[in-house]
Amino acid sequence: MNTENVAIHVRNVTKTYRLYKKPVDRLKESLHPGRKTYHTEFYALHNLSFEIKKGETIGIIGKNGSGKSTLLKIITGVLQPTTGDVQVSGKVSALLELGAGFNPEMTGIENIYLNGMIMGYAKEEIDEKLADILSFADIGDFIGQPVKTYSSGMFVRLAFAVASSVEPEILIVDEALSVGDIRFQQKCLRRIEELKGKKTILFVSHDLGIISKFCDRCIWINEGELYGDGAPVHIAKRYQAFMTDSRTSTYKENNDSYSHNNQKPTWEIEPIQPGLDVLGDNQAKVLGISLLDLHNNRVSMVSPGEESKLVIRVQFSTELVSPIIGFMIKDRLGNIVTQSNNAVLDKEIENTGEEIQDFCFQFRIPSLNNGYYTISPAVASGTMEDHVQHCLVHDAVVFQIVDTTRYPLQGFIFIDEIDFYKLT
Repeated sequence: MNTENVAIHVRNVTKTYRLYKKPVDRLKESLHPGRKTYHTEFYALHNLSFEIKKGETIGIIGKNGSGKSTLLKIITGVLQPTTGDVQVSGKVSALLELGAGFNPEMTGIENIYLNGMIMGYAKEEIDEKLADILSFADIGDFIGQPVKTYSSGMFVRLAFAVASSVEPEILIVDEALSVGDIRFQQKCLRRIEELKGKKTILFVSHDLGIISKFCDRCIWINEGELYGDGAPVHIAKRYQAFMTDSRTSTYKENNDSYSHNNQKPTWEIEPIQPGLDVLGDNQAKVLGISLLDLHNNRVSMVSPGEESKLVIRVQFSTELVSPIIGFMIKDRLGNIVTQSNNAVLDKEIENTGEEIQDFCFQFRIPSLNNGYYTISPAVASGTMEDHVQHCLVHDAVVFQIVDTTRYPLQGFIFIDEIDFYKLT
């Protein structure tokens, strides 16, 4: 095996912890080794293996408690694996949990020198980097105060400035950027972009949009095991589907779009979850709703411009005059960013009462910014100006917009067509 181009080699790594029901059980077991065991084994990592090449930017994803932080601590040498081996080629700079590697009693300046010397830099070398670190951190006179007086945002500013400015061969960032404000997050992402290709970067984040945009590869860890390793967009979509679906789904492919002929397409409708806010007189009910791709697979992560279907299953309790089926898309703050219905589209619906029907909206995903959104389906009858609300289900579907071609920005939508010129 050619190891010259390998920065990190994780081979069959397992990390276990002994869990005891009562503190005294630990004492009993230590006094009588080889007899009755009082502990259960907890696998934080289980037989994990992968390689990371020099210059790669790797995104690591997984739900809380999946073993991501344990893995990074083993790579950096903070923890030792129970079994297995990790080989690291190059100087590592890590930004792990908030507070790790900093002495709270020392000032910011003193911690800069402490961290630099731990990494093997002489004082003179740190002197040369000090101006860049201070400029990047931008915490003003607080640099001369003890770190224990810092806010979490100030601390992460200093920690990232140090970690990224000491020219490491391997930079590890563990979810720290979620603490800083939006301007500092963008500043950090620009620094990561500068280091891409020159350094090996391990980036842990719950922001799948950032992972998809900045990383060459994505590693998905679940319950200590390797669940996925590959292209970021592909792994992120699998992960998002896994996180939003509590049961094992088998998707059936069907290339037919929704039609009104006798050949009914095959799709899977997600039932309305109990506990959601529902309004209306119940003369008609929304039984289920699914966001689908063109093959009728349920999706929870989409990109702007992607052709999609929204299928709404409705049960009519009585015959309604001029039924209206519609939906709203809202951002994470509850602001309506777009909506539509069959009346706006000038599509009439007939129903005979006491029946279940599926209705499909097929459209391209709007140019929304990266982030999470919800879909609220509704059933009414009448006209747009004068109608009766029979059922409105708030936030029935949660989905994520991921666009790897645009830089993350604030706002509702991207302006697709815009001109710019100089005024004279």
